[in-house]
Parts: sequence; C-alpha cells; structure tokens
Amino acid sequence: MDQSFVAGRFAGRTAVVTGAGSGIGRATAVRLIHEGARVIATDVLPERLAELGRELASSDLVTVAGDIASEDTVRSVLAEAAGRVDALANVAGIMDGFLPSAEIDDAIWERVMGVNVTAVMRLTRAVLPLMLEAGSGSIVNVSSEAGLRGSAAGTAYTTSKHAVNGFTKSTAFFYTPQGIRCNAVAPGPVATNIEAPFSSPFAAERIGPFLQANVPPLATPDQQAAAITWLLSDDAANVSGVILASDGGWAAV
Repeated sequence: MDQSFVAGRFAGRTAVVTGAGSGIGRATAVRLIHEGARVIATDVLPERLAELGRELASSDLVTVAGDIASEDTVRSVLAEAAGRVDALANVAGIMDGFLPSAEIDDAIWERVMGVNVTAVMRLTRAVLPLMLEAGSGSIVNVSSEAGLRGSAAGTAYTTSKHAVNGFTKSTAFFYTPQGIRCNAVAPGPVATNIEAPFSSPFAAERIGPFLQANVPPLATPDQQAAAITWLLSDDAANVSGVILASDGGWAAV
C-alpha cells in the first residue's frame, strides 16, 4: 500500500465514500482516515465493511451497509453525517459484461444506470444542501476511460460513464460559485475485484483488438485514491469541472 499520506489534510472534515468495501473505494476511505477525516463508508456487502473496520480500528470510521442505489441507504448515510459533509467520493460502480447495444437486456441496463448514475445523483443531491449551508465542499465522481471513448466497455457502462462526466460538469457549473467543487477521475484498468467478463462473443471480437493494442498496465487502487483525495482536498482548490484521466496515458492514444 502507498504510504505517502498527507497528515492532517482532512482534519476536522467529514467525508462520504461509496463502494468503500473494496478496490478504489476502500483505498480512498483508508487514505482519508490516515489524512485525518471522519469517514462514512458505505458498501453493499457488510462483511467487506466489517473487514475495513477491523483493519483501521478507528473511531473516525462509520460504516453503512446497503445498496447505494436505494434511497434508504442514502438516508442512512445522511443520518450518520449528522448535518455535515465536507467531501463526497462517489466510487461505487458495476460493469455490464461488455454487452453491445443489440444484446442489452433491460435488467442489466437499469442496474448499471441505477448504480453508476442514479446513485451518484441521489447522494450528490442529498449532500449539496449541507455543503451550500457551509459554503464549501468537494465532490469527486469516479468515471472511467469508457467515459472518454466508445471502445473500452459495453454500451450500458459506456453510456453510464459519459453520463457521470456530464453530471460532473453540470454540477460544477451550478455550484462552483457557491464554493462547491465537483470533479471526476477517469481510471483505466485497475487491479480490483470487479469482474469484467465478456458476455458477448461479438463484443470480444470487436473490442478485444483495441484493448490488446491500447490498454496500459494495471494501476493500483492506491494510485486512484491518491488522485481522488487530491481533488477532494484544498490542494485542488482551483480545480472544478475537470474529468481527470488517471489511466497510465491511455487517453493520449
């Protein structure tokens, strides 16, 4: 694990992290705790949150188990926030089996949109009044290289991450003048436990050659967490509305 934490960077601040039970979300929650934040960590799998709690053993960590696409989970997160959220990292996301447009079924489309887009909107909508009252706040959404091109995933996932980018820019436009910054990190391939099998032979045939030719080596979750926490912090005080590619140079291809 990358230990280059910035001590005290989030001292006295409350941060919410979704998808905090594993991968990028977990690395982000760990980094925020080590940098002084009180962290409300949410994940759909309670056992992952319990493991995170055992690892950190910090009174500054609060866990909320639940599906972040559910309003009930959003309400539980807000209840734990107790009227203050300084930073929000919308990390939770799911893949789509690389299904192309003609092969998507409604259930996959709705689930991908629910987790990757609607959940981001709902939690952002929920914390904005607290940030507006405080006159400050920072939101970072996790997008993807698939939000920058059409050849990195299936249609549902690609659409969802393009939507995240649009949501990020619109939120930044409306609220940056009120002291609230909103940015996104767009990772390339990352070593996480998110499964991304090809469910479509046609997709594998079509996308496979592009991925083999262009995809850089796997990044670590800690590398992505470093980018996320930088954008959340005052170090990025003049940055808002940016889609930051953290992809090993893939976006330059």
